[in-house]
Amino acid sequence: MDRLRIGQGAGRGGRSRTLLWGIIAAGALMTVSGAAAAGCDSPASAAFPLKMTEGERFMRDDGGTPFFLHGDTAWSLIAELDREETSLYLKDRASRGFNAILVNLIEHKFASKAPANAYGMSPFLTNDPFARPNPVYFDHARWVVEQACSLGLVVLLAPAYAGNGGGSEGWYQEMEAAGAETMQDYGVYVGERFGDLDNIVWVQGGDYNPPDKNLVRALVAGIKAGDPGALQTAHGSPGWAALEYWAGEPWLDLNNVYTYESVRDASLGQYALDPLMPFFLMESAYENEHEASEHRMRMQAYQAILSGASGHIFGNNPIWHFDGPGITEAPMTWQQALNSRGSRSMTVLKDIIAPMRWWLLEPDVDARLVVNDHGVREAPATAARASDGSFALIYLPAGTEVSVDLAQLDGQAIVARWRDPSNGSIAPVTGSPFPAGEMQFTPPGRNFAGYSDWLLELVGASHMEKAL
Repeated sequence: MDRLRIGQGAGRGGRSRTLLWGIIAAGALMTVSGAAAAGCDSPASAAFPLKMTEGERFMRDDGGTPFFLHGDTAWSLIAELDREETSLYLKDRASRGFNAILVNLIEHKFASKAPANAYGMSPFLTNDPFARPNPVYFDHARWVVEQACSLGLVVLLAPAYAGNGGGSEGWYQEMEAAGAETMQDYGVYVGERFGDLDNIVWVQGGDYNPPDKNLVRALVAGIKAGDPGALQTAHGSPGWAALEYWAGEPWLDLNNVYTYESVRDASLGQYALDPLMPFFLMESAYENEHEASEHRMRMQAYQAILSGASGHIFGNNPIWHFDGPGITEAPMTWQQALNSRGSRSMTVLKDIIAPMRWWLLEPDVDARLVVNDHGVREAPATAARASDGSFALIYLPAGTEVSVDLAQLDGQAIVARWRDPSNGSIAPVTGSPFPAGEMQFTPPGRNFAGYSDWLLELVGASHMEKAL
């Protein structure tokens, strides 16, 4: 996240850690990679690895099923939490429908003992970062990725988070000091350590567009030597899509949007690119930061999905740093935040979108579907229609009236219903089904959570069984 915009809070302080780890680390943990040499084999992860198909705007799992990326931000997970806490977090997120997490492999600042993990294990054996990785630290990191894999979670893993502006939040200054050759060697190390785990998407950069691109290229080359099949993306400076800064890079497999402004506008900009590259919403506002409410969380997620993104990543304070150094005056503990209103909204979103043939959705870029949006400029209606005309979705963040041309859908009778995005309940639209033609729709007041946002679902009557 754009952490320079946020004051650093006090560390959690006073929380004890078991000393047992220090006794067993050199023995038991050294066996982790050998015990799971074939990667995780849980049925939950049988569909990994994720794959790309030329000409498609989404990823597929190993069985060929379109993969809707529904992620949670957990930057400091590997460094901040012990194993018991890690299991609690991962099981909670999986139970809520999340299928991906965004994590730093090594944390520079935003953990209580950074760069060491919760057990005091530093990622490097000397004060010469990247030159001598500490195998015991990476044993624990691997264990975290394995646990995620066993629960069906993709790990978007940043091997060397550069840090906003290349400053003290991240590792860019150390990367420059290490040089390209050392960065490539480090890449080889982590690629070999994690290469047999098939639930990883590597995330280069990290809140920054590194001026010396060769440092990242060297790191990628090293990772590919040990993990040649893994997908690669990049997390750039705030306001930049991955493909904007890394255009033409042969290693970039997956694009993403990172913006604190209009997610709709940023997403439509990436959707319009030719040749296309699948993209997702990597980062926008976090719940409980900068006055961002559950409504903001829903708005940016639906705007991304209905503007061509193949998924999104949700963020919450204090979950991203797990009560470690990060935000001042966090409103709750990370354990309490697991059940935040925003988190619950994301479960509802997954339950609505995932069962649909969401991969058919095409943004209403030419305003043929929504012919008159009576909403406010800051919160416009965002609409998408299935390529076969079977269904359409319109997200109305401000609860204002919209005029819709139902003739854009397949069939002479169109079923319309309201979906409350805060709890998933369905409300009928009086008069539905409607004949093809222009109709006006006005949302039914406040939703369950007291906000004005609603999702309008439109389906050709003959497509009801397969569309929604």
